[in-house]
Amino acid sequence: MKRKICIVTGTRADWGLLSPVAQELNRRSDVELQIIATNMHLSEKYGSTWHEIENDGLHITRMVPMAVEGDGAASTVNAMSQCMSGMAQVLDELRPHLLLILGDRYEMLAVASTALIFGIPIAHIAGGAVSQGAYDESIRHSITKMSHIHLTETEAYRRRVIQLGENPERVHNVGAMGVYNITHMQYPSREELEQELGTSIPEGTLLCTFHPATLDSVPPRTQCENLLRALDRFPSNKVIFTYPNNDTNGEVIIELINAYADAHPERVAVFPSLGMRRYLSALHLVAAVVGNSSSGIVEVPSMGIPTLNIGIRQQGRLAAESVVNCGVDEQQIADGLHKVLSPEWREHCRQVANPYEQPDTLQKIVEAVCSTPLNDIITKPFYDLK
Repeated sequence: MKRKICIVTGTRADWGLLSPVAQELNRRSDVELQIIATNMHLSEKYGSTWHEIENDGLHITRMVPMAVEGDGAASTVNAMSQCMSGMAQVLDELRPHLLLILGDRYEMLAVASTALIFGIPIAHIAGGAVSQGAYDESIRHSITKMSHIHLTETEAYRRRVIQLGENPERVHNVGAMGVYNITHMQYPSREELEQELGTSIPEGTLLCTFHPATLDSVPPRTQCENLLRALDRFPSNKVIFTYPNNDTNGEVIIELINAYADAHPERVAVFPSLGMRRYLSALHLVAAVVGNSSSGIVEVPSMGIPTLNIGIRQQGRLAAESVVNCGVDEQQIADGLHKVLSPEWREHCRQVANPYEQPDTLQKIVEAVCSTPLNDIITKPFYDLK
């Protein structure tokens, strides 16, 4: 009997990491692949990125609407409730043998909670990491405790998942799929990408993604305004923004960066989503990445370019030497920009090692989800450290 493996994806970011896994599973004769799209994928405002799934040649089995209406905590919780309700109906229909999810977002907490009640085993990618400035941290560890097969990005993260009481036999250090994508992709020329995006990417361009740090005492509006004022000090550097995720207070950041682009149309471009291929292609051409996205820490070092990581959102996450951390006030951000744009630092970053890089990440993930026995996997004794 084929193993029914169901991938749930909620954002452009997690699909970019899951797409190669989905395509590999879809090619296997012993797997029946199911795909559920939810949250930002279904939002026109964020680019209706469910199209990217179909553009990859894959079929979306079900869509679960999840409307985040407003910009406060209540709207996020209401959206989670809607996701759980829709996921309950869909999982009751599909009855997968195994659910495959990635990361630490609130929609994945709703998904994992639903699967827990249905008794559906979960394979979880990217557990064990630390990001102290966002509630994603608690969500990630909560999903770990609801999951049964763990696919961590580093050995340190593997040890942390075991420390949480998970059986070491089911905790696998596989590396990061984002890094795998970087090393297994053919890149278009600068001219081809510029034509596709409808904007130029001159030397010295900065690629910026700034999310709300949901546990920070400094409001997202203040942080983003400080970032924009710091960027004003670098008028010769073009800036390409991508939208933040639809986290609490994300709307504020979208409004600010859109207004900034309107005020500086000659040097600022904004995209709700670039998608994996265009995002990685842009990374191949820009001078540095700026913001507080996990991508700047996990994936960007393998491009040999600097990352300026702003604020506490990713605090505690293992990082390569090419990642420069700074505070959230204007002067701290400006000082950080001076460093990452300096010729000396850019040259240094071409030589750094990325702790998230392994050559066979895709094969390790596919082997784990296809070959791990699922009999009696639901009942999990707590693994005590000796």
